[in-house]
Amino acid sequence: MPHPLAGKPVPPTDLVDIPRLISDYYLLHPDPTLPDQRIAFGTSGHRGSAQRYSFNEDHIAAMTQAVCDYRREQGITGPLFIGRDTHALSLPAFRTALEVLSANEVEVRIAGKEEYTPTPLISRPILHYNAHHDNEADGIVVTPSHNPPEDGGFKYNATDGGPADTHITGWIEKRANAYLEKGLQGVRRNGFEEAIKSQKISVYDYVGEYVRRLGEIVDMEAIRSAGVRIGADPLGGTALPVYEMIREYWGIDLTLINQRIDPTFSFMRLDHDGKIRMDCSSPWVMKGLEESIGDYDLIVANDTDADRHGIVTKAGGLMNPNHYLSVAVGYLCEYRSWEPEKQIGKTLVSSAMIDRVAESFGRKVYEVPVGFKWFVPGLISGELAFGGEESAGASFLRYDGGAWSTDKDGLIMTLLAAEILAVTGKDPAAIYREYEERFGRAYYSRIDAPADRELKARLKALRAEDVTLTELAGERIEAIYTNAPGNDAPIGGLKIVTKSGWVAMRPSGTEEIYKIYAESFLSEEHLAKLQEEGQAMVRSLKDQDEGEE
Repeated sequence: MPHPLAGKPVPPTDLVDIPRLISDYYLLHPDPTLPDQRIAFGTSGHRGSAQRYSFNEDHIAAMTQAVCDYRREQGITGPLFIGRDTHALSLPAFRTALEVLSANEVEVRIAGKEEYTPTPLISRPILHYNAHHDNEADGIVVTPSHNPPEDGGFKYNATDGGPADTHITGWIEKRANAYLEKGLQGVRRNGFEEAIKSQKISVYDYVGEYVRRLGEIVDMEAIRSAGVRIGADPLGGTALPVYEMIREYWGIDLTLINQRIDPTFSFMRLDHDGKIRMDCSSPWVMKGLEESIGDYDLIVANDTDADRHGIVTKAGGLMNPNHYLSVAVGYLCEYRSWEPEKQIGKTLVSSAMIDRVAESFGRKVYEVPVGFKWFVPGLISGELAFGGEESAGASFLRYDGGAWSTDKDGLIMTLLAAEILAVTGKDPAAIYREYEERFGRAYYSRIDAPADRELKARLKALRAEDVTLTELAGERIEAIYTNAPGNDAPIGGLKIVTKSGWVAMRPSGTEEIYKIYAESFLSEEHLAKLQEEGQAMVRSLKDQDEGEE
């Protein structure tokens, strides 16, 4: 059941005390002997909060020094492109990172002394620079994505422009924790004023370089000439200056619904659990925007670092991310002249509707574990035309078949929705209903449940032979995966597939929960049965653990 205040405006009593939060960032020091206070890279970098001793000045100094060490070891001598989002902890963390980068004499590109930069705008210049220079560039993004206002995040983007692979983040994590254990001994650091005046740090026009090139990937002229009326809400995030320049440079009919930047995010609607969360794919968060759709042909939104997208249409309100990914895949397959051998990438917990749509256009599907990093090699090589996650993150190739970004880009995904409407004359939600009539209706859901460290470890270590069942929800089991069928990488959990549905279970990398994803092409009742039997399997693992104690 959702929280009683889900979808409602934020009560003043729920707002974060920003001065206290910033003070905690500088004054509280983590204890590296406690697991919850150490540095841990998940699928999207390290995340935590100063209040919980998991995102403090010590963490950022240690991680940035570890990045400098990694660059030195790998011979990376090009510039480091760095950006931050609008979370309160992002600015002090950004400053700490610059102090360490400066002392290590790293050439750094920033948007400005106090400006912020979306995640996709960091990926693009890395790719562009490395295509024209021998000394490779990389990047850092200071963001916890859509997480609550009290959180902070730190992500390293490698020389391929995408989220660093596990062998890289594992190295950085180990080195950074070693610095914590030694009380930051060995961490080089300048004062901020000295750092910002350094000749090694220079301003880069992230927004301008991105916006002026949008015609390479989206039909901006079609959007303009069709007069599509777009309402855009950055949700208090970094997309704000990008949309402002898009409107000015491309001359499209775009209205900024909300132009406020407020680190408390007091203007938000509460998420399903009563927390403030800038999740543009949540129906609770987006409830206010759905009420405004009558004023526009389309309403779009992004999370704070603009790597995710939210699409609100007249025909269907807020689109489920899986539904929009299916429509985007179908449209791109039809309206882009990519070679037929280019595949469609999806995470194994994304809807099987994507498979059915892609295969109807003769495209093979490349299924990988959760994490956008798995799409990076394919996007760079051009083997993947598209890569998408069920959590509303995606990117795709330019018209010429080259990589646009190797990180999630929520901005091109929102603009693509406007292109779809302009070119086809159809609402994306209406197109998805046509897919349902053609391919069947998909019933999809994800639920979270508590899990301690032992259960999470057991889930992560599961093997296909550990499953003794031959049927699931009344159907014969056709496949059991502990490695993704696309790249054979471990999924850190289990996926079971039948003729009419599937269920997947995997532990969270950042929270004490596990996630059960399920989809049925039969009914809501069948979906519930898949979820029920999936949970029963996890309970049996827990019972086994308790019986062994």
